[in-house]
Amino acid sequence: MPEGLATRLTGPGGYYNLGNAIGLGMGLLLQMRLDLSGEAGLFASLGAAGQYLAGGWSAAALTVATIIFFWSGEEYHRAWANGIPNPLRIQRGDFLSGMGSVALGVSLLLVADPILAATSGLLHAAGKFGSAFKLGAHRARLFGVNVPELFRVSVLVSRFPAIVVALIEIARLLGGLMIDPFHDLAMPITLLLCYLLWSRADMLLLNK
Repeated sequence: MPEGLATRLTGPGGYYNLGNAIGLGMGLLLQMRLDLSGEAGLFASLGAAGQYLAGGWSAAALTVATIIFFWSGEEYHRAWANGIPNPLRIQRGDFLSGMGSVALGVSLLLVADPILAATSGLLHAAGKFGSAFKLGAHRARLFGVNVPELFRVSVLVSRFPAIVVALIEIARLLGGLMIDPFHDLAMPITLLLCYLLWSRADMLLLNK
């Protein structure tokens, strides 16, 4: 692994932003692949990218969420830059991630996906805001073992419904007839990979 990438993956920020980059890149690629025609060239590429990023209120809300999540991931990365976690930067990352989750929830509501809006949006935002404002910061002990903060756990739990949805969609597609296997499978596989990367970052934050 290149040294720069290895450094980026030393803390949760690297995993968050790796997932963000993969999700954004694949979304743009699939949109351009769907819209491009051989005659339109560069203009079709720009148009397809614009449609993906701001082709409606839901797309615009998702773009805002993605920008905020990248910013949050950078705060988490810098929190670990010196090897010792910086509580202030972690707090900033939590707050920004909460804001991004609100925007994501709005985007999901606009495409009529209330379950993921409630989990990836509302539950995730509650966990991040609770962590940012140190609500319930005192950890309990169970059988002599520290129990992670409830709000940190809720962030991790908020990932599960999306992971289950992605797995179900992959299984459904593999069990049926696909017209375009790459296009059909690319997004659910990408979402699964992204949510696993984000879950890894959540786990690194559990006791911070």
